[in-house]
Amino acid sequence: MTSAVRRSPHEGKPRLRILIGADTFWPQINGAATFIARLAAGLAERGHDVHIVAPSYSNKKLGTMVEVHEGHKVTLHRLYSWRWLGHPWLRFMMPWRVKQNSARILDQVKPDVIHFQSHIIIGRGMTIEGEKRGIRLVGTNHFMPENLLDHAYIIPKFLRRKAIQAGWAAAGRSFMRAAWVTTPTRRAAEYLEANTLVRNVVAVSCGINADGYNGNLEPKPENLIVFLGRLSDEKQIDKLIRAVAILDQALDAKLEIVGGGELEGKLRALAVSLGIEDRVTLTGFVDQEQLREALQRGSVFAMPSIAELQSISTMEAMASGLPVVAADAMALPHLVHDGENGFLFEPGNVDDLAAKLTQVLTLPADELLKFKKESLAIVADHDIQRTLDTFESMYRGEEVAAASSSSNKKESAS
Repeated sequence: MTSAVRRSPHEGKPRLRILIGADTFWPQINGAATFIARLAAGLAERGHDVHIVAPSYSNKKLGTMVEVHEGHKVTLHRLYSWRWLGHPWLRFMMPWRVKQNSARILDQVKPDVIHFQSHIIIGRGMTIEGEKRGIRLVGTNHFMPENLLDHAYIIPKFLRRKAIQAGWAAAGRSFMRAAWVTTPTRRAAEYLEANTLVRNVVAVSCGINADGYNGNLEPKPENLIVFLGRLSDEKQIDKLIRAVAILDQALDAKLEIVGGGELEGKLRALAVSLGIEDRVTLTGFVDQEQLREALQRGSVFAMPSIAELQSISTMEAMASGLPVVAADAMALPHLVHDGENGFLFEPGNVDDLAAKLTQVLTLPADELLKFKKESLAIVADHDIQRTLDTFESMYRGEEVAAASSSSNKKESAS
């Protein structure tokens, strides 16, 4: 047991049986799936009996099984699923069977608490059946209906606004059943409250084991810009490629895009059309070690996304000692403090993104070092053990301070 675990205020308390409801999970790679895996592993390390209900992505492995995630064993309950029409990876369970499946699993597992990660299908079933059984409910929202509807080609554009409203209404119904509702940041909490009747949403960082990353403060041999994440529309990676194309050639800047997704082919074609294919590398999906190696090589991390409720990949870059250039959108200002550990640019503005990248790449060595150290200082406030402590208090029905972390306070005031 690590020293961080021994310092937990919950040490010595009875272990819990925790059921996590996940509409997206491994082998899919996205922020919510990564958070769920790390949460489950951290809870298992503390001695809790952790169960996850998630879709089967092949429908070949169904039912109850033990899987290893982040180095720890957890019990998975994989359910039959269909692929969302028009979406490259999202799976969903049969809506007409979700209550039956939820009731069966809850009666089998008999959890002390249900922590559901979205309301879409599994969360709805788990909250309805969990409420009937008097099981404590905790909900975390990673969901924005706007993002999902980008792939819902069967819904006409003139009905999108009503569909988004219906999506938020459905989210509100499920989260209203929970004793605690959380989001990764204060800004995301305000966004959920603005679109639903849910109130007193608590900002709890997804957390990161910063010790698992090497905060490299040494000068880098080349100007390498790194992006890490799923290659999807809301990430606006095309804007990043276009920004690299207009950088001063004297910078000799290169771009490494780490991750896979539905846009990989289009992004490769874009780099070719701009004549910079020799300066842009798309790695596809990589393992954790390769991810960390890429961050170690980088000079600056770029996150052009307009829909981040926190951005675990940005935290991973900061834990690697990188300055960050990010869109001034959603929760990214929560991590990137303009002029302190990086710069914010106007979302979608290619010229502004290129200008901010140039600022970082031309910083004097002493100023660049300050940016790197500030990234490490900011991300330290997101230690995974603090996240685990907070959720464990919620699971036990204990009081949790509604106040945000220091970085959340700063974000709210900005």
